[in-house]
Amino acid sequence: MKLQYKWLLVLLVISLSGFSSDYDWGMTGHRVTGQIAENYLTKKAKRKIAKLLDGQSLALVSTFADEIKSDEYYKSYGPWHYVNFSFDKKYGEEKPSEYGDLVQGVQKCIATLQDENSTKTTIAFSIKMLVHFIGDLHQPLHVGRGEDKGGNDIQVRWFREGSNLHRVWDSEMLDYYGMSYTELSVNMNTLSKEQIKDIQNGTTLDWVYESQKLAKQVYVSANVGEKLSYKYMYDYFPIVRSQLQKGGIRLAKILNDIFG
Repeated sequence: MKLQYKWLLVLLVISLSGFSSDYDWGMTGHRVTGQIAENYLTKKAKRKIAKLLDGQSLALVSTFADEIKSDEYYKSYGPWHYVNFSFDKKYGEEKPSEYGDLVQGVQKCIATLQDENSTKTTIAFSIKMLVHFIGDLHQPLHVGRGEDKGGNDIQVRWFREGSNLHRVWDSEMLDYYGMSYTELSVNMNTLSKEQIKDIQNGTTLDWVYESQKLAKQVYVSANVGEKLSYKYMYDYFPIVRSQLQKGGIRLAKILNDIFG
C-alpha cells in the first residue's frame, strides 16, 4: 500500500504540473524583455523609472507579477496574464472576462502611470506589472484558446520528459538554449531604425492580434503526445527570440511615451 500511495502522489504531481504554468515566458524570458526595454529607454525615462523603482532594473522587476501569485491578496490579478477570445473574432466582439484579462491589465497599468494623482507606490506597482504583462502578450499561447488553457492541456514530450505545449513555449525552449537573460538580450537580431519603428507601430490590440496569429501556428506545430526535440527548437526558437525582442522594444516605447 505504501508503494501504491507513493506512485499515486507522483502521478498527481505530474498531472498538476502539466496543467499549470508557474512562470509565463519563464523567468529568463521575462528578464530578457525587461533588459531589452532598458536598452531602448530614453535617458529621461530611464532616470525617472529608476527613481520610481528605487534603483531596481526592469529585468529584476519583470518577474514580480508571477512572484505575487502565491499571495492571496493579489489573487484578482491572476486573469490579467492572458486573454482568450475566438480566433475568428476581434477583441470586444465577445464579452470580455468580468475578472479582467491581459488587454484590460495592460490598459489599467498604463492608465495608472498616466494619472497625475497616482502615488509613487501605485506607479511602481504598475510599472512592475506592465513589464510582465507586455512580456506575456508576446508569448503566443497567452493569446491562445481558453478551452485548452492556452495549450496547458495539450500534453507532449519535451525530449525525454513529459510536458505540455504551453510550458514548451513558456520556458523549456529557453532553458534548453542555455543562455542567461543577459546573454540572450545582447545576442538578438540587429535591427535597422526602420525595423525598430515598424515594431513600435500599432496599439496593444494590434500586438495581441499579431500574437494570436502566431498562436494559430503553434497549435498546429505539434500533436498530442508528440516528442518534441531538436527539430522543434530549430523551427520555432527563432520565433521565441523575435517575440522577446519585440516585447522589449514595445515596452520601451510605452514607457518612453509616458516618462520620456
